[in-house]
Amino acid sequence: MKFHLHDLGYEPTDLHVTVSELMVATADQSDEMLDQAITDVLKTLRDRMNMDVVFCSEFVDGRRVFRQVANDKARPTISVGGSDLLEESWCQRVVDGRLPRYMADARADPLANALLEQLPFSIGTHISTPIVLKSGEIYGTLCCFSFSPQDNPNPDDLKTLEMTARLTAMRLEGRNVRSAPREIPAWDLKPR
Repeated sequence: MKFHLHDLGYEPTDLHVTVSELMVATADQSDEMLDQAITDVLKTLRDRMNMDVVFCSEFVDGRRVFRQVANDKARPTISVGGSDLLEESWCQRVVDGRLPRYMADARADPLANALLEQLPFSIGTHISTPIVLKSGEIYGTLCCFSFSPQDNPNPDDLKTLEMTARLTAMRLEGRNVRSAPREIPAWDLKPR
């Protein structure tokens, strides 16, 4: 019996299917192919969710580092490799629960509204979710925002971002397995 995605209720144009297909992992993919796949997903999310910025960040040594970014080319706000203090970031506030994962209008949240004054750009609709590895470690976040609140924000976009964050975690873990040094069993170290 042949299996089709539409049998599960997914249409070929469904954003979840598109993201899943872009994120399909194979053991022989290089880091460059992985990074390109994630970048392609971010661009797809940005376009389909009508956001201005979508990014994948990593938390490293007390900083939030932007690993992949899909910006509006006419108004770039952040760039790959850029970083800032993690504790001062919206990402950390989402991870620890000080900010909600989904805000249709960031100005409507008292804490977010106060934080908007510190930014060099505006944030309207904001959606963010942690990228959690199997170990429970938080790698970073997957975030998106529009400069102005969306006219018809879709709360289901958070589910899409969460699914994408899970797939991203799987891809990152696959990269770590391929690039981890081979452990030499103790019996291999005995003199012969």
